[in-house]
Amino acid sequence: MTYRNVVSAVVRALAAETINSAGGCDFEPKVQCAKQKGEIVGKEAAFLQDCWVFGRLHKGLEPAQWRALVAKFSTHTDRKHAAIAELTRAIQSPAPERFRHCAVVTWALPKLPGVEGKRSTNVLPAAWYEMSNWDEDGRPEPTLRRWRASIRKTLEGQVDEALCAAQEILDREGLLMGDVA
Repeated sequence: MTYRNVVSAVVRALAAETINSAGGCDFEPKVQCAKQKGEIVGKEAAFLQDCWVFGRLHKGLEPAQWRALVAKFSTHTDRKHAAIAELTRAIQSPAPERFRHCAVVTWALPKLPGVEGKRSTNVLPAAWYEMSNWDEDGRPEPTLRRWRASIRKTLEGQVDEALCAAQEILDREGLLMGDVA
């Protein structure tokens, strides 16, 4: 199996750890069951590869790169929140800590379209997306917008850097469609 692009590979790999009920990329029982039937094919093979890619990216990427990808793309709530907390501590900005935290959280959990954004379990209450709630000192809105834009630009830069590094890993392994022809 090959992936269409690096983003789809990262998303599938990060989602693999939440597929089974026990959590984590626990592919051993599925592999053992599939071996009894013969060759590992279909969903089991794709799941096994997604778990392998998860481990390969986790080991091959720098910790800061991994955190950026987990915060942006993971569906594992606890890991996503831990990555958000680490990014909040690492981000450089003149904004106060509460503002930085809210900016990182709303970047990682963007407001979704639909009725009150209720298309996902990872949706924040509407008040979280109000920048005026992020600052206790009543600073002017242009300042708040500038801080938020700077924080988001930094975070997107980290994700872009992490995706480039992930693409190098996946290219070496021949897992992207561009490599198949």
